[in-house]
Amino acid sequence: MKFPQTLPSTHQQLLEKIIATFSQDLRILGIGASGSFTSDSMDKYSDLDLVIAVEPSEFDAIMKERFEIIDRIGGKLAAFTGEHVGEPRLVIALFEPNTVHVDFKFVALPDAAARVDETKVVWERESYLSDVFQNSQHHFPQPDPQWIEDRFWIWTHYAATKIARGEYFETLEFISFIRQVVLSPLALKQGGFTPFGVRKVEKYLPEFAKQLEETVAIPEPVALTKAVRKCVELYLELREKETVNTNSEAQAVAVAYLDKECGE
Repeated sequence: MKFPQTLPSTHQQLLEKIIATFSQDLRILGIGASGSFTSDSMDKYSDLDLVIAVEPSEFDAIMKERFEIIDRIGGKLAAFTGEHVGEPRLVIALFEPNTVHVDFKFVALPDAAARVDETKVVWERESYLSDVFQNSQHHFPQPDPQWIEDRFWIWTHYAATKIARGEYFETLEFISFIRQVVLSPLALKQGGFTPFGVRKVEKYLPEFAKQLEETVAIPEPVALTKAVRKCVELYLELREKETVNTNSEAQAVAVAYLDKECGE
């Protein structure tokens, strides 16, 4: 396997240790790497995003032993499972001596076909993992404009009620949700980039990121109201480039409610 040119030496040393350790376990059939490894855009802050393909009949056993297997690599500082991101098969770990973050996603070999981005094989037995990738395509979930439109004006009303009630930190969390789930994914998709929340929006869409700054508020009513209004403004601009059945009545009522209850 030819490693990416941008792979830091610290990460390569750890990856080689991982391959050496996991290849000793006959139940593990292959290791794939995705993310910035695949796009050859790594730096010293990058994670190692690894898919660990397992013989299907041994998957349950591997899941029970995965922390013990990871411990064999040496240098583990801490590790935990990924239920917080809806992925219990994931183990997120931090390794010394160079403080490198590694995501280990354990999957039964056929399940390696279901992936959100391109994944390169870094090690395998025979051609098991390569065959799975060759016969399947990766697909990153795209934002659904109609799904967003069906919810956005109810969300706007919700934000207004939180400001009016004085629940300012709740409103901050809501605005963050809108940036993460609505505004940035739509803008990134329209710009031809992977719509991965707000990740790297500053790099890919600097002008849009500048506008997003106006959705960042302090926990007080005037600032929060301005931020929510900016969210509405940006959403309407993004919606113009999508094909959706708009709910103009809900839009008018929600915006009027925001103005009435949270007017400056």
